[in-house]
Amino acid sequence: MLKIENISYAVAGRPLLEEASAVIPEGHKVGIVGRNGTGKTTLFRLIRGELALEGGQITLPSRARIGGVAQEVPGNEVSLIDTVLAADTERAALLAEAETASDPARIADVQTRLSDIDAWGAEARAATILRGLGFTPEEQLMPCSAFSGGWRMRVALAAVLFSAPDLLLLDEPTNYLDLEGALWLESYLAKYPHTVLVISHDRGLLNRAVGAILHLEDRKLTLYQGGYDRFAETRAARLAVAEAELRKQDARRAHLQSFVDRFRYKASKAKQAQSRLKMIEKMKVITTPQEAALRAFSFPEPEELSPPIINLESASVGYGEKPVLGQMTLRIDQDDRIALLGRNGEGKSTLSKLLAGKLDPMGGRVTRATKLRVGFFAQHQVEELHLDETPIDHVRRLRPTEPIAKLRARLGGFGIGAEQAETEVGRLSGGQKARLSLMLATIDAPHLLILDEPTNHLDIESREALVEALTAYSGAVILVSHDMHLLSLVADRLWLVKDGRVKPYEDDLETYRQMLVSPEKSSRPKSDKAKAAAKPKRPSRDALLALRAEVRKCESRVEKLQEMSEKLATKLADPALYDEDRVDEAAVWQRKYSEVCDGLERAEALWMRALEKLEAAEA
Repeated sequence: MLKIENISYAVAGRPLLEEASAVIPEGHKVGIVGRNGTGKTTLFRLIRGELALEGGQITLPSRARIGGVAQEVPGNEVSLIDTVLAADTERAALLAEAETASDPARIADVQTRLSDIDAWGAEARAATILRGLGFTPEEQLMPCSAFSGGWRMRVALAAVLFSAPDLLLLDEPTNYLDLEGALWLESYLAKYPHTVLVISHDRGLLNRAVGAILHLEDRKLTLYQGGYDRFAETRAARLAVAEAELRKQDARRAHLQSFVDRFRYKASKAKQAQSRLKMIEKMKVITTPQEAALRAFSFPEPEELSPPIINLESASVGYGEKPVLGQMTLRIDQDDRIALLGRNGEGKSTLSKLLAGKLDPMGGRVTRATKLRVGFFAQHQVEELHLDETPIDHVRRLRPTEPIAKLRARLGGFGIGAEQAETEVGRLSGGQKARLSLMLATIDAPHLLILDEPTNHLDIESREALVEALTAYSGAVILVSHDMHLLSLVADRLWLVKDGRVKPYEDDLETYRQMLVSPEKSSRPKSDKAKAAAKPKRPSRDALLALRAEVRKCESRVEKLQEMSEKLATKLADPALYDEDRVDEAAVWQRKYSEVCDGLERAEALWMRALEKLEAAEA
């Protein structure tokens, strides 16, 4: 059992924790949530004993092993599998002793203990963990130096999971994982045999891998049973009660104060006035937790282009002479919201670079709209920011003639305030750096926005703000993300990148998740009896809101295409267009009209499907 009793801690005079308490029973999995900067990582350091408490105490079972992910695995020549195996220090020490021990009794003890900890099956367990985190059997034999920092962080995560500490502390473990790795980690943590504390802003992980939420707010710790959705509902109810009580108290205080103000200086009422003043002083102050401001994103709106904005015909792409993806026949319209699915290494990044114009096709044909602008955000771009420069310096480099007020307004539209705008980037938080990179990627009002893991380092409130901004954005969006919540609310089309091909994925995200988590179950067809027994779940409030947003989005798309169709029909009705010297121009307009009609037919079908889903859910 982990007991946190009335602990207090401050940083530079700013209190992060004040008499905070919580009890975590042994074997429980707990998600830790709270706004960025409230002290979640500091709490981990206090539990590990790296920082000294200013008050209170933290107690753990005697001899309990605490484990957390190292900053990074060194880039040495040790193979990945050996690096992970070395994390179990007891096993390594026993194996070394077994080589040199001469006392028969000690040899027997060592062999017994090796058997107890399944030392001989350790390599298979380590390989399974590495495979789950995205490493092929061939890569597991390669040295750590062959991998980048992000990949070495995965090795560090594999090492701590393999060592199986009694108390596992994980701080944003999905930041360096793709969707497949994040889903594997969810499943692994749900079955982990010891206590887990995980700091995360990933709603999927917080709903499926933990059984309780520890909320750090207003310098206090509050433990809620259930996953994140249940926590959000319970907390919303508590906030509503607290706000109602606050309104009642304010009304009563105002009533008492009005009596005091009227009769304070009237001799016959002076005692009563004084009595009411004392009542006001004794009233216990009711406070409501400060809600995190929804730090919005403001994407600049691009002008409308005729569809499609990108068209691929039997296209292939790769590096050097080696194609990674081939036979791609795809189209992207300006109102598309597409999520790229597929395991790491299948080619999602390669496809993104092709669409962004960073890679040329090796074969086939890629047609782009003439005035197409593409915005590209990838996590590595955050790392490429100039740490010794301010956000203002970064924007000024792209807009040297704009006045300082306009530059500040651009940053403010992405939640970077006046103080952060003049702060060196190296001193900004990960979330602020991500916001700056997003602003730089969208400064030219792109018609197509390609986002590769945009939610890393963003807290839950910021992720919700990003969902709203992408829903309102009038350009096309290509998403690669491990955040299932983001994908489910933003994407209306799924493309699966697999075996060198890119194809539309006809099932939904939940089916894809089940396929990754339990491939043997998802590949087995359901019996008629099982189908009959399956009962539809009552949709959640979030699900209904998402369906209604989808209907509105589809309706808006149909209206735009109808308007475009009418304009083109008027253009084609002009007799002058068919003069002999304008035959080629007429053919171009007829082709555009045909493409818009095709798009309108698809949009109407999507609209009807969205309406049917909403009607079924509401029923």
